[in-house]
Amino acid sequence: MKIYRVTPDTRIKLKHASPEDTHLCDDKDAGKKEIEKLLERMDALQDKLYAAKSRALLVVLQGMDTSGKDGTIRHVMRGVNPQSCQVFSFKVPTPEEQAHDFLWRVHPKTPPKGFMGIFNRSHYEDVLVTRVHKMISDKEAKRRFKEINHFEKLLCDNGTVILKLFLHISKDEQRVRLEDRIKTPEKRWKLSTADMQERQNWKAYERAYEEALSATSTDAAPWYIIPANHKWYRNWVVAHLVVSALEKMNLKTPKPDPHIDFKNLKVK
Repeated sequence: MKIYRVTPDTRIKLKHASPEDTHLCDDKDAGKKEIEKLLERMDALQDKLYAAKSRALLVVLQGMDTSGKDGTIRHVMRGVNPQSCQVFSFKVPTPEEQAHDFLWRVHPKTPPKGFMGIFNRSHYEDVLVTRVHKMISDKEAKRRFKEINHFEKLLCDNGTVILKLFLHISKDEQRVRLEDRIKTPEKRWKLSTADMQERQNWKAYERAYEEALSATSTDAAPWYIIPANHKWYRNWVVAHLVVSALEKMNLKTPKPDPHIDFKNLKVK
């Protein structure tokens, strides 16, 4: 999956990353079957993560409206135990949150050791939405990039693996998905006037994402640009990345109590 990784200190252009790409697995049926095997593996690895309580995994999901953040959680994370998985979403800051630095509300939501954490939108909203709508200056955005890098390194240095995924869709695919929500009564609840208004800012969001991804993809916490026009392929790539991140932790289950004689232990 290294082809989707944003190399640190590299200026990226989203137009050079195809949201239609499926070249690592061009067979949809085979891809879906492999996803099921990956979810089984993810379940086993999560059990070790929870038992060992030595590391944590934070999955950050970002993307344009309709890029599939909810769908990724629903389809890829269905294989994990909810007992040791937390999902958080960061909306407009409350007055109390606005009275602190922009990362103040984020740290308490990061996963404790033994847990998987998922951010459905994240602290990156504070260098994306705020920038597109001129709430912060370019200078302030750059300062925040540095603070994000320091914050994420702090997490990594303390045992958290950070997997940052930008779900990349085309503007045409977004139109198709928005029209589907309009036509399907069961999906209309997902639609808001804000979705339609934000679509007019597509170019501005692209530029904001390009700068954010370029400035905050680090060795400790790299970004991956996930082709997301094809939902099954998006899920296939994300499942591979999550399993790979867990495997690289080299997790071990704790040793049993040495004072227990398991050979002669009987349940009465």
